[in-house]
Amino acid sequence: MPTCRRKRVVLTEPSEALLQAAKSNPNKEVYYLQQTGEIFETYEAYAARMSFYRLKQFQCEVTGKSGLDYFQALESEQQEAQTMHSRFPEPLKAAVLKAVQWQVVGRLDHLVEAVFDRFKDRYFVDEKVFVDAQGDKFYAKVVQVQPPKTKSESVGVPVENQASSSSVPSPPHGIADDDAVQFHKIGGDLKIPAKEALVRDDPLKYIYKVQILEEQHEKSHEKGKAASKDKAKWSGTFMEVQCSVISRDRLAFSKSILRRFIRDCVDRDAAVASPWTVKPVIAKHYGVDSVMPEETRKGVEDIKRGEIDKRKKIWEDKEGPPTKKQKKMTAAQEERVKALAVAAEKREREAREKAERQQKAKEEAERLAAEKKKKKPIRYPTEDLDVRLNDKEKKAGLKVKKPTPSKLGLPFGEDQGTFEAFLTSWNFLVIYGQPLHLSTFTMDEFEHALRHSLVDPPCALLGEIHSTLIYNLRTVPFTRHSAVLSLLRLQDTLEEDHRVLGVSVDELAGAMADVGNNWERIPLRHTEMRDGWEEALLGCLKDHATLDNFPRLREVLTRLLFAPEPAEVSSSSSSSRVSSPAANNLSVQSSPSERYYALPPADRIDILTLMCNLAVSSKAVHSHMESCEEQLTALRKEKIEIGRQKKQYTEEMNSLAGEAEVKEPVTNGITPDEDTMMHESSDLSDVPSEDGSETASTSSARQKRSARQKDLRQKAHTQAHAKQRELARAQAASAKQALAEHRRLDEEVNKLERRLEAIEREFRKLLGAVRIKPLGKDRFHNRIWWFDGMGSASLLGSGGVVQYGTGRIFIQGPSEMDLELMLKRDDDDYEARRLEEEGPEGMLAPSEWAQYAEPEELDEFLAWLNPKGVRELALKNSFLKWWNHIAPGMRKRISDLNISAKLPEARRSTRTKSSGHDVSREPYMMWTNRRAVNSV
Repeated sequence: MPTCRRKRVVLTEPSEALLQAAKSNPNKEVYYLQQTGEIFETYEAYAARMSFYRLKQFQCEVTGKSGLDYFQALESEQQEAQTMHSRFPEPLKAAVLKAVQWQVVGRLDHLVEAVFDRFKDRYFVDEKVFVDAQGDKFYAKVVQVQPPKTKSESVGVPVENQASSSSVPSPPHGIADDDAVQFHKIGGDLKIPAKEALVRDDPLKYIYKVQILEEQHEKSHEKGKAASKDKAKWSGTFMEVQCSVISRDRLAFSKSILRRFIRDCVDRDAAVASPWTVKPVIAKHYGVDSVMPEETRKGVEDIKRGEIDKRKKIWEDKEGPPTKKQKKMTAAQEERVKALAVAAEKREREAREKAERQQKAKEEAERLAAEKKKKKPIRYPTEDLDVRLNDKEKKAGLKVKKPTPSKLGLPFGEDQGTFEAFLTSWNFLVIYGQPLHLSTFTMDEFEHALRHSLVDPPCALLGEIHSTLIYNLRTVPFTRHSAVLSLLRLQDTLEEDHRVLGVSVDELAGAMADVGNNWERIPLRHTEMRDGWEEALLGCLKDHATLDNFPRLREVLTRLLFAPEPAEVSSSSSSSRVSSPAANNLSVQSSPSERYYALPPADRIDILTLMCNLAVSSKAVHSHMESCEEQLTALRKEKIEIGRQKKQYTEEMNSLAGEAEVKEPVTNGITPDEDTMMHESSDLSDVPSEDGSETASTSSARQKRSARQKDLRQKAHTQAHAKQRELARAQAASAKQALAEHRRLDEEVNKLERRLEAIEREFRKLLGAVRIKPLGKDRFHNRIWWFDGMGSASLLGSGGVVQYGTGRIFIQGPSEMDLELMLKRDDDDYEARRLEEEGPEGMLAPSEWAQYAEPEELDEFLAWLNPKGVRELALKNSFLKWWNHIAPGMRKRISDLNISAKLPEARRSTRTKSSGHDVSREPYMMWTNRRAVNSV
């Protein structure tokens, strides 16, 4: 049976009313779900059940595959069951089922272990097995089973191949195939202990006659034609073997497939010590007795009684035995009691002394271990709570106390539950702005819009948010008039004239009857300022909301449909803020378009929270999440490829730099060959004459020779300088080319780095649509959140302009689990340390929120983080990674608030505006939905 959230899906049974109607009116039309055989009286129930079955949240119980709808999971289970039954040996099924019938075993795994140990060495007629003979493994079929004999026979003696198996003479102790199920009757009986069954019915004493079969896939494993011919010679022959040389195919018989077979064929009641029973249909097919024998029934009852008595005894030991009136003892009995008391006191004293000695030894061992631990150097980073600032670090200026985050600055921070719902709604609307066709807006604009209380001018942001959610919820299945039905069920549990805000349930239901009935067809056009969205909102609440998913349903609907009397309104405006309970009564029926802006912000947030929770299951949001998953995969691949290119470019740049260093000494002088040639040419001019005297005849010859040598020397110098200049030009051109190549590679690396930064920003946007993770945790497990740049929001606008969503860092207190782990530590001063380092105002309870809104506060918080701890090191690295976007976003938010602020901060939460203040020029009133132009 497919499972949903680890629970089996139970089919819907027809109601008693439907069964009675079928008897009285057999021709009554109903809705029949063919795949499951379920019958429904209304189409809404049929469609809701079919939508439930189509959700991709079911799991195949056999294979464990998840993400399937109900019919895919059911088909997977049927295919796996068919495959399992085809693989499991057919001759073994009846024996296994008879063995497990009426067995009282607590866990299925223990039953599987017992059955596997009993049948792993026992084989049956017509079973396909592997036989080891003379070092080869043959695929064979068991044709006959012989029970234990008086004399041992030779194992593995081949019998000549006959014309047919019927012509082979039967062994004297052979048993017919019809009685094959009687084999191993003692060994397969789980009621008999394993050791006794092994002695009385030893599997090693059975003789099996098998016939070697010819298998094509076996021949393909042979090496050489000779081995193949030799193996073919055995095909069709008969052998008598024992279980020691026989084995089953692991795909046909193993603990896992045996467990699946038994689980598919047996069942068990939920009562204490209930036996495993084979399902009736399967028991009838394999001839398993479905009637429990009287002896077995008594044994099961004894086991049940023993289990119940055992539990009762444990309970009595906990509660203590009942007190009884003691009888007066005799003198002998008193002496005996005194002696026993003395002996017991002596034993208690000895035990106490022994415990004291053991305690002292334990304390000594702990002291030695502590000293050894102190001597061992600590390797950082380590557990954050094990890191403490020493005196030297304190003197160096490291901060001991964390800057206190602000709780009052949170939007609607007076109620932590309201703020968390507000934060969740804003985050959903911003992240899924693309499938909702909604432009992004800041948290401040969202807060001011929810506080907007004027009917004229209307707030476009509120209209766009509700209209896009209403369009989205039209695709989500709903039950017509679910809110009315829920309120009528509530009325049955209340007093007859119970009223909320002066309105009864009947009056509220009557007022709801004619409002918002066609909400799923009302056109809420962007060009018409979403006219009529308030009535459509009420209709959406009528069909989607119940008291289960919207506890304040009655109060909100009453405020949307009823208004106070005009006299009460005028008197309340002139009176003080404190009003009597009678002034809160709403007695005049009104319309949602007039009453929505009178709703308190908490009710508006509750409405948006409900709509966002319902919109999560819409097709548009699911398709967007799947698209984000695909884009994330593509970005991961691109990031890997960019990393490879960057590494390649860096290696090329390093090689160019190395070549430049090698060529540098040559460029500053002449090459060795040129230097030698110049020296040789200069030596020619200094060769002495062979004659010692200078005559007139030789003088002219020497002058000619000297002129010729001077010409040669000049020519050599000219050629050497020309080669030197040519070499210098070549080296300069090469260096210039290398420098240009280095600059090109450097530019390519810079492009890749800029692309990596863009990938990180895009990765953050897409990942926010799938799952949201905090930046990290501090030493006390407070979670640090930064919600900017996720989903449809961006960290940079056109032209690289900084953008922000919240412009703040939020701190969430530790979870209950983290708090328990911290309290279980050996540190006795944990609370004192939190008080010292966080302060009484900075200690956040579980699920409590605070914020850092100033960059200076965040700088102090970063200075307080200690990178010697694993959590704070990871947190600090996350801050450094995104610091170029976090700090500018915070500064831009402060600048925008200073520019647009018209009222003091202390009066920000007031609903009424001064007469001289133009509300339409507020930033939240000037917001426009640019994504709605081509959508709805």
